[in-house]
Amino acid sequence: MEIKLAGVDSFIIYFGNEITKEINDKVKAIFEHLKKLNLDEIIEIVPSYTSIFIRYDLFKCEYKTIKNKVFNIIKEVKEKKNHKSNIIEIDVYYGEEVGFDLQRISKLKNISISEIIKLHTAQIYDVYTIGFLPAFAYLGVVNSKIASPRLETPRKKIPKNSVAIADFQTAIYPLSSPGGWNIIGRTYQNIYDKTYENLSLINFNDKVKFNSISKKEFLSKGGTLES
Repeated sequence: MEIKLAGVDSFIIYFGNEITKEINDKVKAIFEHLKKLNLDEIIEIVPSYTSIFIRYDLFKCEYKTIKNKVFNIIKEVKEKKNHKSNIIEIDVYYGEEVGFDLQRISKLKNISISEIIKLHTAQIYDVYTIGFLPAFAYLGVVNSKIASPRLETPRKKIPKNSVAIADFQTAIYPLSSPGGWNIIGRTYQNIYDKTYENLSLINFNDKVKFNSISKKEFLSKGGTLES
């Protein structure tokens, strides 16, 4: 573990250099514990793959004091070996009119589109971090048979609710935005909404399961084919 200054009122705690489930589980456990403590000196806590960013109140403490306090708290945190996460189920229409890169992945990986769908829906994904866009959850780990590199030239617009793959990660675009991930389908479910807790359907300690649905069901539940 390493602690480095990030600004006049912030620091980052690093738990490792590699993105692994073990390190990410440690980040989640410590993040959850620090949030529950609701320390008066801390203004913001932001977890990532292998680190936690902390911003503190300069008027209530100095760097050395809060760093030592957090360090001592971390030493007492024990990982939850059998932590139960909510499983968020996402219904996806994997049609080529919304899965812009299905054909390209099929040729690149020498695998049928039906097999891509089967492999993508076969497992339950961990949430590694949330960022880039509000409610954009980075999920892993994608089966190596369908893991695909980012596009060389990002698209200027990815439609909202598009389901995508980049390397060994998968995600859902919560808003329309530019992006370089491989688009393989779309859901009718809104991932980002002001009615949700934390504005997101998917939260840091959740897991995600994708389900394949027909075009008819997708459209009947409010899905759109617009690009």
